[in-house]
Amino acid sequence: MFKDILISMRPKQWYKNLIIFIGIVFSLNLLNFNLWINVISAFIVFCLLSGSMYIINDYLDIDKDRNHPKKCKRPLASGRLKASHALFFSTIFIITALGLAYLVNISLFIVSLGFFSLILIYSLFLKKISIVDILVISTGFVLRAVAGCVAIGVFVSPWLIIATFLLALFLALGKRRHELILLKDKATSHRNILDGYSTDMLDQMMNITTASLIMSYSIYTFFSKSLYIMLTIPLAFYGIFRYLYLINAKEMGGDPEMLFKDKGMVLSMALWAFLVIGVLYFNKLTVLI
Repeated sequence: MFKDILISMRPKQWYKNLIIFIGIVFSLNLLNFNLWINVISAFIVFCLLSGSMYIINDYLDIDKDRNHPKKCKRPLASGRLKASHALFFSTIFIITALGLAYLVNISLFIVSLGFFSLILIYSLFLKKISIVDILVISTGFVLRAVAGCVAIGVFVSPWLIIATFLLALFLALGKRRHELILLKDKATSHRNILDGYSTDMLDQMMNITTASLIMSYSIYTFFSKSLYIMLTIPLAFYGIFRYLYLINAKEMGGDPEMLFKDKGMVLSMALWAFLVIGVLYFNKLTVLI
């Protein structure tokens, strides 16, 4: 049973919560080990919350999943996991997560409670409304980033919020577009919300989001504490354009984690992260030395 509970929590999706660590990196506190307990605690909180919401979502979609060729193998849909057991453990995980968030600080508790409430409302109602669904998903990523900041008590940059929101929106649009192309006439039977989208509509929305994302990131680098952060612009642009290439030419993008299988994307993200940390912490390290 515990194995099925873990599978239902989809730990492979927890990488999305890594965005929580952005706050400690960009606030120049990466070497402040006293803050790592709080940020790791925030990561655990959101892993428990998101995992619990996956269980609840599977419970809400159990009848639909039983008729799906792949989702029918999920623990709840297949009958391997009883619904009562799933709901019991998800409740325990939610209480534990919110309790841990409260122990860190009240701000993290409020953000965590807001995240849980938003995702719950999304699972119940909002995921059935076109456009609103992807906006809610993107807002969820913003709350993750904000949680990483409030957990260590640092200023939440407006640029962090807008860049995170646009990047999440960019990826969500790519996923919707991929689903439409891959499923074609069967798209609505897989996800009813797809009836409200078309590839042309999504292409236009992606064009707007891409331009906004590029502009917001560029402006952020212009006003950064170190002008050398502008050196990361080409790598950021390459990552964005590579993603567009993959969802159009290679028909990838159904799940963002598929991008980690592309060498070009992995290399660009690794170089971007290395350059960002190098630029931000070079002056700090030279002072310490």
